[in-house]
Amino acid sequence: MNRIDFLGTGNAFTPFGRLHALAIIDRKILIDTPPSLIPQLRKSGIKTSDISHLLFTHWHADHTFGFPFFLLERKYISDTKREQELNIYLRPGGRDFLANLCNIGFPGSLENDIDLIANWNEMENTELVGTDWKFERFPVCHTPETDPHGYELKHNNGFILLHCGDSGPCEEIENRASNADVVILEMGMPDIGDFPYHHTPKDVKEFSERNPNTLVLVTHNYASSRNNEEGFPIPELPGKIHQLEDGDAIVFDENGQVELLKKKFDK
Repeated sequence: MNRIDFLGTGNAFTPFGRLHALAIIDRKILIDTPPSLIPQLRKSGIKTSDISHLLFTHWHADHTFGFPFFLLERKYISDTKREQELNIYLRPGGRDFLANLCNIGFPGSLENDIDLIANWNEMENTELVGTDWKFERFPVCHTPETDPHGYELKHNNGFILLHCGDSGPCEEIENRASNADVVILEMGMPDIGDFPYHHTPKDVKEFSERNPNTLVLVTHNYASSRNNEEGFPIPELPGKIHQLEDGDAIVFDENGQVELLKKKFDK
């Protein structure tokens, strides 16, 4: 069985009951490094040295500011002998952006090791060595200055996961959605205005109606989790759309059959 864990499901404002959005595939493939990354990994029993592939979607702080802590923890705690390979996949200019973050956060501690700890890759599609996955990166509609992209991840058994990063409705997502088994959409704003760089509940509902055979999972949620009364309430969406909570997961078998594992809340 393959597994995708959602260690956080909140947007940049970390609504009540949610940490920053974070997904990890088979405990090896990490997508982005939010500020809350280290406690998220530890809560799930995952070491930074367990990560062999790290994919970045864009440069906003809630997706990158955990990187210096990730590298620091890996260097001094989980992989002091540099026995575990780390491959980082990102857009041109990304390595310098992340190196600058490390130098600002921990001057003198990481700048001499950043190219020794990780292999830096700017290819737009490749196989993730040591896993059953490959990806193709594609542009999405978000704040242009952050160079936003999503990832179409394909398993060797043909299962396709579309991780859209942060994005409002866009043609690239639409073109790929019909072939995907699961689409992960962000829903960063409520239905209170026009937000081209984010999906709203109305956008998510319309997307699902256009793609009735695709499982839609909502993350990067602006609303509080379902066990909290403060902040924005969870919007009502059709039952076939799943608004993820921190700690939820999906598993799928060799035939691509998907099961959603929901976090249990205390009553």
